[in-house]
Amino acid sequence: MRIKTTTYAMIGWLLLFCTNFACAVELVIGEVILKPGIELIFEGAVKDDITPSNYHLEEAKTDVHIEARVNWATENIPVNAPQGGFVPYMVITAEVTNVRTGDLLTADLVPHINLIDNFHYARNIALPGKITDKYDVIFRVMPPAKYDLSYHKDWRQQYGNQLFEAKEFRFKDIDFEEIARATR
Repeated sequence: MRIKTTTYAMIGWLLLFCTNFACAVELVIGEVILKPGIELIFEGAVKDDITPSNYHLEEAKTDVHIEARVNWATENIPVNAPQGGFVPYMVITAEVTNVRTGDLLTADLVPHINLIDNFHYARNIALPGKITDKYDVIFRVMPPAKYDLSYHKDWRQQYGNQLFEAKEFRFKDIDFEEIARATR
């Protein structure tokens, strides 16, 4: 009997979760780990209502909520870094190019918080073309600016004078149609 009760409770929780959060539909574009153990997961997520509203594209004009989840990995990380903890102060941009037309959109990803991913970097965007087109996406990830993060001597001795080296990650022929048609 206890198993049935637990099973019914899990089904009820899942239905509630799916109802409230659209089952957290997300398109994983790519995953990478930067030294010293920073995990980046690049995604296209369901459009959403973001505030402050004068700073973000309206949900009704949005095709995709493009995002980067940036957290300490679960292994090979610096001593006392919180596994899975958010890594702040990064500068991340997404460049989305329509493969068919060559039209381009560049977006600065800024910190967001929600109940699905918690802290992440993201931006609502309108795709530069039809949602049925394919897109190439370049994510540029830069370490915190010179005065945004300070480094103690022990960190500098172990890892140097910056959090990581700036990187660029390219993904080709991304199909955003399903995520662009999804709603919360």
